[in-house]
Amino acid sequence: MDASQYHLLSLFADGGFMMYPLVLCSLIALGVIIAKFWTLWIAHHSTQAVLAEVGEAADAGRLDEALELATARRGPAAAILVVGLRRIEAGEAAQSGLTSAIRTTGTIELGFLERGLVILATIANVAPLMGFLGTVIGMILAFAAIEAAGDVDPTLVAGGIKVALLTTATGLLIAIPVNIGYNFFVTRIDTLILDMEQGAQKVLDLAWSSGRERAVEPPHAGD
Repeated sequence: MDASQYHLLSLFADGGFMMYPLVLCSLIALGVIIAKFWTLWIAHHSTQAVLAEVGEAADAGRLDEALELATARRGPAAAILVVGLRRIEAGEAAQSGLTSAIRTTGTIELGFLERGLVILATIANVAPLMGFLGTVIGMILAFAAIEAAGDVDPTLVAGGIKVALLTTATGLLIAIPVNIGYNFFVTRIDTLILDMEQGAQKVLDLAWSSGRERAVEPPHAGD
């Protein structure tokens, strides 16, 4: 074990029992941040490409190909395209059910994108409070040592003050990056909401075009 590892373990031990929930919070936050970063990157990675490819195929009248392209991609915009194209193929382009299906899909996808943000917000708020609780506990220990000794000796209160400072610093060190991550993810989700709106608009444009083509379709012979 090198000196730096020993120093970290020593600081952890000196921080008292409040260091355990703080470390647990940091591990949970790290796992959520990694998972959210990967999920949001996948969701946004190919959005513009799938919108362009699906739009090109649909404008050329190849709805089956457009549906295959949308199905093969991941992300909220692709999910909205899949739902809309399936209803258009089923002849529901002019029905209010199309708008309702798009809205429902968008709500489901938004809930999936926001999953885990509550955990990050909770940890960002709770970690400093845990640190402050450790501060209070450290000060209680310091005054208890003074009371037991009946004399004010710096060596008696040093341990309690050290606990107070360590837990406060740890709580803030956890909360600051978690807050940054939370705000970053909120910004990314706002971008994905715009992607979903683009996908919804594309579906509605296709539905309008499909409905117009059916309206002007010439009657069959013998009608």
